[in-house]
Order: sequence, then structure tokens, then C-alpha cells
Amino acid sequence: WRLNMDKMQCFGTLWGRICLSAIFILAGVGKIFDFQGTADYMASKGMCMVPVFLVGAILVEVLGGLSILLGCKARYGAGALALFLIPVTYIFHNFWTMEPGMERMIQMQMFLKNLAIYGGLVYVWACGPGSCSCDGRCEKK
Repeated sequence: WRLNMDKMQCFGTLWGRICLSAIFILAGVGKIFDFQGTADYMASKGMCMVPVFLVGAILVEVLGGLSILLGCKARYGAGALALFLIPVTYIFHNFWTMEPGMERMIQMQMFLKNLAIYGGLVYVWACGPGSCSCDGRCEKK
């Protein structure tokens, strides 16, 4: 029984990291391939210094996502992504400023999705990536 639980914990944390990192890696790569479209969207939200923030977002999303995926310095990657998610959620999913309707409901769902992702990131930040990771292998040695 103990052996099966160890395997479950190892592969469960790996699967969780894969799922958690996918949204950030794909979003970062998507921003690279649609840099101007993303920049225009950011500008429409009233952001200044858009190119600087966009390059920063790409770096945080891709490097933080890979850090979590591989479990390499995963606590740092999760912490950086968690901190990144706070202003992003506030700026891009501010449903509380909208009139009642479908767009407000969609933005509220997006806000809550980000809150759930934030919870997963805080979990990795607090507990680490698990034994099936670069960090976990280093701890065993």
C-alpha cells in the first residue's frame, strides 16, 4: 500500500505540475507569435510601457511555466507566477467595474479561474514540486 501511495504522490504531483504549467507556457508562446495583437490588447486596457510589460510577461510565463513543468527551482517559478498573476487578474478580469451581463459573467469566471490557478501556485510555492522533479531528485542526493 505504501509503495502505491509513493507512486501516486510522485506521479500525481508531476501531473499537477504539467496541468498547472501548460496555461502559462502556451500563453507565453502565444504572446510571442501574436506580439502586436497582444500589445494592442494591453494598450486597450490602459497600460503604459506595453512593450516592456509584454516582454516581461512572456519571460515570466515561459520561464516560470517551464520551472514548474520540470520541477527545477519550482518554488521560485511558482512564486514569480503567483506574484505576476495578481496585477494581471486585477487589470484584465475586473468584472466588478462592468455592467451586469454576459461579459461581466465571463470576466468573473476568468477571475475565479485565475484565483484557482493562484491557489495551485501557492501550493507549489509552499510544498515544493514533489519527488518526480529536478528539485526532488536533488533533495534525495
